[in-house]
Amino acid sequence: MTLTWKMLIFLFTLTAAGMFFKLDFSNRQLPINEQLPYKIAQVHRMQNRGSLDEKLEDQSLQEKSVMAKNIFPQDQNAQDKNIQEKTPCGCQKCFSKDDKFFMSCFKPSIEPFLSASTMLSLNVFMWWKRLQYERRDFNYYKTAVANLFKIFPPVPSLRKPSPGKCRTCAVVGNSVNLRGSSYGSLIDAHDIVIRMNGGPTTGYEKDVGTKTTHRVLYPESAVDLDNSTHLVVFAFKIQDLEWPTKALTTGFYTRSHRKVKQKINANKDLVMVVNPAFMKYVHEIWMKRRGTYPSTGFMTLILSLHVCDEVHVFGFGADSNRNWSHYFEVLKNKNYRTGPHSGSNEYTILKQLASEKTVTLYKGS
Repeated sequence: MTLTWKMLIFLFTLTAAGMFFKLDFSNRQLPINEQLPYKIAQVHRMQNRGSLDEKLEDQSLQEKSVMAKNIFPQDQNAQDKNIQEKTPCGCQKCFSKDDKFFMSCFKPSIEPFLSASTMLSLNVFMWWKRLQYERRDFNYYKTAVANLFKIFPPVPSLRKPSPGKCRTCAVVGNSVNLRGSSYGSLIDAHDIVIRMNGGPTTGYEKDVGTKTTHRVLYPESAVDLDNSTHLVVFAFKIQDLEWPTKALTTGFYTRSHRKVKQKINANKDLVMVVNPAFMKYVHEIWMKRRGTYPSTGFMTLILSLHVCDEVHVFGFGADSNRNWSHYFEVLKNKNYRTGPHSGSNEYTILKQLASEKTVTLYKGS
């Protein structure tokens, strides 16, 4: 065989071998632990060519989800938007994108209540401790919260949203405009009836009803509850966090600037404590920092938007003389207004929510 033929055979052999190795390495199956990083790298390259959507059609939904989290991290606003666009509730009208003011403020990722796993930031604590001039530090706060969940449920008792269900709520304030309203049976028809502080039902049944599923209060406004009512605590200082564990057990005998109920009758399994981060969110997002901090009633209104599908509001607003009196008492001090709260701004927001039909407002007699 001549040298020329030998050279041709040698070159042909090299070419065939090269094609073999090229095909072998380009088609080999990667180990499972290497597949996702490899595909993510592919996505990065395809992004640069502007054809990400087309190239990913053959990948599984699970892989897309994982890759999206790694490649396109979502910020808090995006998370809120995703939650807002969840499957609608079973009511005739659910919260929707048409409720423009509501959607501009509503942050469903904010946890309304403390749980054993809640991690409060130092920034939120520093805001919260200034509400009533708390002097103790963050460690005292964390100890007080940890003690709460030694006797109360680690997760708050909440009805979960469902496409086939309509969780109706009546938020019942204490305004004098309830007097003579005859709203009692209408209020009692709701799944959840939330009442404020010591607002009584006995003797006022025709106007305010008899049903109470949740009673919102703070230590200075505490009243005894029956065994089926949720105790919803708004805490404005560390002492307020220490109060429930003692008031429901041995008794709260700590000195206080204002009179505090030492013992209270309530169901330990139905105690819920409002998250300071939720209070800050209401003040900054909904109230735009107006007033020192929002009233308990207004924060309860916003809380209801987080736990209910349909909200009806009763007993909010001043009387005809612009006094903030209660249906169960005669206001002795006619100059009394709303203290550190911006009552007029709160009511303006409520009326705006009502005008968009996000809530239904009953103005009384």
